[in-house]
Amino acid sequence: MSKRRFRRKKLPQEIVTLDIEALNHEGRGIARINGKVAFVDGALEGENVNAKYVRRRSSLDELSAVNISNISPHRVDPACKFSGLCGGCSLQHMNTTQQIAFKESVLIEKLRQELGENKTAFKMLNRITGDHWHYRRKARLAVRVVEKKGGALIGFREKYSSFITDMDDCKVVVAEVAQLITPLKQLITSLDMGAFVPQIEVAVGEESIRSSKKKVALVIRHLQEFTSTDLASLLQFANDHAIELYLQPQGLGSVHKVFPADGFLRLEYFLPAFGLRFLFHPMDFTQVNAGLNRAIVSHAVDLLKVAEQDTVLDLFCGLGNFTLPIATKALSVVGVEGSLEMVARGMENAEYNNLVNTEFYSADLSKCFKHEKWAARAYDKILLDPPRSGAFEIVEAISAIGAKKIVYISCNPSTLARDTKVFLDNGYRLLSAGVMDMFPHTTHVESVAEFQREDLPLDEI
Repeated sequence: MSKRRFRRKKLPQEIVTLDIEALNHEGRGIARINGKVAFVDGALEGENVNAKYVRRRSSLDELSAVNISNISPHRVDPACKFSGLCGGCSLQHMNTTQQIAFKESVLIEKLRQELGENKTAFKMLNRITGDHWHYRRKARLAVRVVEKKGGALIGFREKYSSFITDMDDCKVVVAEVAQLITPLKQLITSLDMGAFVPQIEVAVGEESIRSSKKKVALVIRHLQEFTSTDLASLLQFANDHAIELYLQPQGLGSVHKVFPADGFLRLEYFLPAFGLRFLFHPMDFTQVNAGLNRAIVSHAVDLLKVAEQDTVLDLFCGLGNFTLPIATKALSVVGVEGSLEMVARGMENAEYNNLVNTEFYSADLSKCFKHEKWAARAYDKILLDPPRSGAFEIVEAISAIGAKKIVYISCNPSTLARDTKVFLDNGYRLLSAGVMDMFPHTTHVESVAEFQREDLPLDEI
């Protein structure tokens, strides 16, 4: 019996003309083709576009704009010459004021969908923005040697493709990293084992609390051992470009520093408003945008209204990014995180900053925590900063603690809205919410929501 072969249907080659009705939550234009929904990359609301097909599905079509008429007043020329191809950014064609307005509209719509109009009488917080270019201090760059392209490609994946963008610059990673793209391509191309390098992790630290000078660390993943010649070339590159170089031959546990040979496995970042310094390993999770992180931490602490008699719980605390700033103002703070390594880093940073009113615990925060020792305490205020999946499994347990105020930092407005409904069902009111532009030129929405216990006098809003 012969095997039946399934082939993907060829895409239509014709260019179609479409009127863009609105934007979806991914920032793509919404149009109709014979009644069928179409999402158009690179289009803005109100525009008329010529577009080509990039994908077809039973329920919708996906296209990319190739020519624009009736141009939106919010349209700008992208600053990056790779923006039409690279998947790292998707909103460079929209001015930055409209970008954050769009993100705010996504948050409001998600809350209204989940809560209904009668429960969305909250204060809209001021939008928090910062530098729009060269803001990204953490990145994972894909690597591939492609002979017909002349050697190594290093960068982000192309839109709608697994291919790597053939780029020599990037407008969103910090300038010190953007300047390394071409030298790194030349380096990988020259290595005997360059074809076995699939990715490079980038982490950038700060040199001092008063200086803008940055320290770059690169973690090179390699699937085969480097030759002695390769190692010599790598070390020379690190020395020439004054970077810290790590190699990763296998999993995360194999990451090791090879230059400089000082044995110090940490970078630093600073929160000047609190006089704090943070140590982190290049593979640790840290917020991508240093400037916005500073603003968000200050904003969150202000929303909590931390007083010197308060005991505060910080859930999903990581290395103490919010825990330690809160500790400078509160009586005591408990930070809880799933990763034992991050708990150790939090303790390390508390000691580094001479803070003695902090405790860190490890717990699986995807499960109810009411039997944990730290959960039996009384807390005046709670901050949580969960992953994209949100905190649905523990919202009821958080509510049961009875804290006067809760501040929720979110990187996904859909899960924030879902969890907000549970907080409201468990004795809290939503006082305020707002957006912060952690990832300019992308559709990523960072937001914050402030809750207060319903039986307490209403805060001024």
